[in-house]
Amino acid sequence: MTRPTLRQAFAAETPLVTPLAHDALSVRLIAAAGFRAFTVGGSALLAARYGFPDIALIGLKDMAEGLRDIAAASDLPFIADADDGYGDVKSVARTVWEYETIGVGGMLFEDQQRERKQQRADKAAGVVDEAVIEQKLRTALAVRRNPETFVIGRTDAYGALGLDAALRRADRFLKLGVDAVFIAGLRTPEDYARVGRELNGAVLFAAMFEGSGTPWLAPAELGRMGFKQISYPVTLMFRVVAAMHGALADLRAHATGARTLAPLANASEIRAVMDSAVQLKRWRDIEARHGAPEGGVSS
Repeated sequence: MTRPTLRQAFAAETPLVTPLAHDALSVRLIAAAGFRAFTVGGSALLAARYGFPDIALIGLKDMAEGLRDIAAASDLPFIADADDGYGDVKSVARTVWEYETIGVGGMLFEDQQRERKQQRADKAAGVVDEAVIEQKLRTALAVRRNPETFVIGRTDAYGALGLDAALRRADRFLKLGVDAVFIAGLRTPEDYARVGRELNGAVLFAAMFEGSGTPWLAPAELGRMGFKQISYPVTLMFRVVAAMHGALADLRAHATGARTLAPLANASEIRAVMDSAVQLKRWRDIEARHGAPEGGVSS
């Protein structure tokens, strides 16, 4: 599998819009929908794979296992959360090497304190001293084996210390040589505009959250402000959860006789979408070409 680089994805689409994949099926559907890249965030992956919130309950091994399954299902380039590197600078180096082996094209290292980690954009997280995150970013930049691997500095200082402090941190990250920066939790369109102005020329990441009280800005508008990448951390997962929640409530009511559940009117269409995503035809073709003859055993 030859995976394009993030730079190639940026060249094909700016701003680069990336849904969040949470498992192999979701990334296949993302690719089929025509997206150029995707993101894997801790919140969606941990909810889908482990039933955990993204509040520092897991380590590198847990995250890597989920990333490996997702990466194997698609050759799209992708960005992945690396949290705080899961420890000190030794753990940061191990994270970079593990992620590169899996195929991660860009990794976000954050300055959140693990003991005060938040998974929501509208909740203020505690942040470590600037020297701590800067040393981790220096380490990630120094140990990456592939120069095309993006090291992205994420700061959550906005909620804890204000926009001035967040901008100062992002500027310092850029001076270290990071490939992109992400200021998390911006709450107004004016905040986004200011970040775009003051960090003009940098590769700026943005995230659009639903239901968090943060702005909902169109990709074109963010692009005009100077943002090069836009992720949608909860958009796919919220709709998946809503669909499953509603379907199971309907099925339970059907089971108890409270109301009748009608079969999906477009069940055949959905079956075809799923069969395509799991590559059923490919596997059936292999079976037909190389399997045992019908009713017999190959010699």
